[in-house]
Amino acid sequence: MSVILRRLWQVNLPMIFAKGEFQMRGIAHYFMLAAVVCVTLGMIWGMQMAASENHAMRSAHAHLNLVGWVTMAIFAVYYHLVPEAGARPLARIHLGVAVVGVVLMVPGIAMANSGGSPGVAIAGSLVSLASMLIFLATVVIQGRQR
Repeated sequence: MSVILRRLWQVNLPMIFAKGEFQMRGIAHYFMLAAVVCVTLGMIWGMQMAASENHAMRSAHAHLNLVGWVTMAIFAVYYHLVPEAGARPLARIHLGVAVVGVVLMVPGIAMANSGGSPGVAIAGSLVSLASMLIFLATVVIQGRQR
């Protein structure tokens, strides 16, 4: 860990933050905003489950945190580091598909866990897969152009 911190210090990280050069803009900002909304909701939901001692929705909660928070944050960092990819129209499509995937998947899993039909969870999973395939295409396209 200290090696990582030393390396960050060597690239003058405090000066980067002080100058405001680390601000996320454009599509990266919107992906990070979606990620932070997901983790905030996930934390509140997790606290509610802990307080009630009812963890029946843990799989939906886990998907909110993993697909919503972690995956969206990774997308945000990628688009921040590779702004050319974020400037493409495909990035906006990617954001829409990714958000719809989480919005369908998480309640769908909760409904399926409550004895309902898994149809919404399946649809959300397929839309989330489409989001990841869009990201794969974005990374491949961007890699070919460098």
